[in-house]
Amino acid sequence: MNIIENLEKLCSLCGVSGWEDPVREEILRQLKGTCDVRVDALGNVIAHKKGAATPKNKLLLSAHMDEVGFIITYIEDSGLLRFTNVGGIDSRVVVGKAVEIGDARIYGVVGTKAVHLQEEAERSEPLKLDKLTIDIGARDKADALAVVRPGDRAVFSAPFGRMGDGRLYGRALDDRAGCAILLELLGRDLPWDCFFSFTVQEEIGCVGADTVGYELNPDIAIAVEATTASDIAGVDPDKVVCSQGAGPVVSFMDRGAVYDRALYTLALETAKRHGIPCQCKAGVFGGNESRSFQTARSGARILAVSLPCRYIHSPTNLLAEADIHHTAALLEKLIDAAAQA
Repeated sequence: MNIIENLEKLCSLCGVSGWEDPVREEILRQLKGTCDVRVDALGNVIAHKKGAATPKNKLLLSAHMDEVGFIITYIEDSGLLRFTNVGGIDSRVVVGKAVEIGDARIYGVVGTKAVHLQEEAERSEPLKLDKLTIDIGARDKADALAVVRPGDRAVFSAPFGRMGDGRLYGRALDDRAGCAILLELLGRDLPWDCFFSFTVQEEIGCVGADTVGYELNPDIAIAVEATTASDIAGVDPDKVVCSQGAGPVVSFMDRGAVYDRALYTLALETAKRHGIPCQCKAGVFGGNESRSFQTARSGARILAVSLPCRYIHSPTNLLAEADIHHTAALLEKLIDAAAQA
């Protein structure tokens, strides 16, 4: 199975924060017998891959298993489901969308009052999630409770596929693409011993990374992520952040961390030396689990290498296939370069 086929497999699984079980089980299945692997109390997968030698620096590469989604909070007498978001989701992308709920993946549709019944003020403002419901076609509350209960997670129901000029679309590319890349690297012969983590609950505050960072206490930690590509119509040049097809994105600073300057320079120089397309994240936006690694125990030098992703945290994300391959190539070279840096 190649990296894109594996990405499709991972994106087909549900993994809202706190319910990463299906994704974790698949990752464990793929890693069985390939390296030392364990699962901690929170559900993080931690793998240790033996390389040709032991490096000076204890190196960690990490990607998160979870995705944004929803959690069922209440079931009305009518059988309609109340819910709230898990992770950052713009309510404007939710109305009318299909979702899948719980282990059984019960199909539902997010609904609200029909537009022709809304007052003018209602039509002019984005609807808040507490004004929406999920309709699973239940007759009443008892009928709904037979298949769904409060606490069940829900994900957007969206396909995976190819479109346009080498583009991939699908749900949860943030950060199943990072997971697919780490699995690809774990299947290769590496020059140095290296730790890999597949973390939980990144979307609600980097909970899993906090514990992984404390347990492993790495010298260098690289977050493998997806970041917002705004190379679309209506965005000012200084707010584009990064562009698809221009290779992996290396951050100098975001809203969570200032990145190690030497590692930032090393990543750009490594990409240039090996002819790998690479770009700087043009602005201070967003954040990821790097800060958790930076501040755990005695601290770590950190770097973020991200995939430029359009329409992040929406029902359908968009990536350039070439960026996935180039990110994997850069990370493999960085393992060699950073291990002794």
